[in-house]
Amino acid sequence: MTDLDSDTSIVTDPALGPLSTPTLSVIVPTYNESENITVLIDALEAALVDVSHEIVVVDDDSPDRTWEVARAHAETLTNPVHVIRRTEDRGLSSAVLTGMRAARGDVMAVIDADMQHDEAVLPSMVNEILAGADICVGSRKAEGGGYGEWSKSRRFVSWTATVMAQQILGTVASDPMSGFFAVSREQFTQAEEKINPRGFKILLEFLARSNPDAKVVEVGYVFRNRERGETKMSGGVIGQYLLALLDLRLGRVVSPQFVKYAIVGASGLVVNLAVYLLATLLGLGAIAAVLVGVQASILWNFFMNNRFTYRTQRYDRSFLLKGVAFYELVSVHGLFTQLCVFLTLDRWGPMDALGFASSFVANAIAIAVAAVGNYFLHTNYTWSRIAGRRQ
Repeated sequence: MTDLDSDTSIVTDPALGPLSTPTLSVIVPTYNESENITVLIDALEAALVDVSHEIVVVDDDSPDRTWEVARAHAETLTNPVHVIRRTEDRGLSSAVLTGMRAARGDVMAVIDADMQHDEAVLPSMVNEILAGADICVGSRKAEGGGYGEWSKSRRFVSWTATVMAQQILGTVASDPMSGFFAVSREQFTQAEEKINPRGFKILLEFLARSNPDAKVVEVGYVFRNRERGETKMSGGVIGQYLLALLDLRLGRVVSPQFVKYAIVGASGLVVNLAVYLLATLLGLGAIAAVLVGVQASILWNFFMNNRFTYRTQRYDRSFLLKGVAFYELVSVHGLFTQLCVFLTLDRWGPMDALGFASSFVANAIAIAVAAVGNYFLHTNYTWSRIAGRRQ
């Protein structure tokens, strides 16, 4: 067993001796999957009895100590199971990339730990890669595949997401939302530097950022319901998916994180105006109403950014007050910047040519400058590594 306590610390069990290169490396990203990980490892061992393989478990320092359960179980097995416990970097896509970089196989497959993917089709996926495919997708829509007990509404959402990916990204895969796939080592090497480690779906990253002539094939499997543990799906998944498509199409032009920040900022403006109107209706003076509206929008923007824009670095409950304090300081700095830029432009001679619109244009530019400055400060300071650890 190879034991990695973090992305930079490696300790190898000397009892293993020299390790031969396996045909297949199975990458298993985990977070709070202690109830499933041993079941999955045993299922993989049974399915891959005729395939030279290794299993690479990449755990994001799960509170339920998934990594510890996996390590203990690995000691009882003959085939190598390598456990990577990541204590700093977090996220599904980056976990998969970490596992692939540590893998030694000619083929690398990704499977979820929740037992919803069918490990029995892995040998067929490996054969497709060895036969010349660059990417093999475990597909619910290919021949022999299915969605199991999914409701009609959930199937419709999946169909819509697939159509969007096919139209926006031009992918030929029938199930680009699958988290179950295999790639050749050559394909991984070619695409590695282009992959966004914060990407929403790692398969989408490979499909969109690989060479146009990459050979993509599919092997059908029937999706299974989760029986143990809690689902990682959240209400914000649709918004994350739309932004992922935006990143894959326009990521080199505009940061999708900045787009999310701008969306939150726009919603904060609506909150600001709504609270201002409410405050005036309640009898507050103009200045007091403005201040209440500004403060309401600051709090709104902080909590929305914490859950949406910077969700992988978000402050947990015990650190929220620290986050609010940092956000307040940066927001005050932004207001000061906006005022200074506005006054400078409003008094600038050439602006007079715009007539009555000069003040509007000056304020719009000032808001844009302050927003970019605030985004930089929030990204590099407010939600840097000082943020509370993910829950």
